[in-house]
Amino acid sequence: MNGDMNYWSEFFHMGGYAFFVWTSYALTFAVIVANIILPIMQRKKVIARIKRAVKREKIEQAKEPA
Repeated sequence: MNGDMNYWSEFFHMGGYAFFVWTSYALTFAVIVANIILPIMQRKKVIARIKRAVKREKIEQAKEPA
């Protein structure tokens, strides 16, 4: 059991480079999450803008005499 703890301690310490390694992992994870979430948010905004434009167009068409 003590050997296992030593292994994990060394693993997380990364031979003295833990700060750089784990920072790199965190930044990579943040970029991946942003690449997933930002397009979803942008898509919702575009859909809402299109819906407003369609609604505005319908209102303008209803106002025009036939």
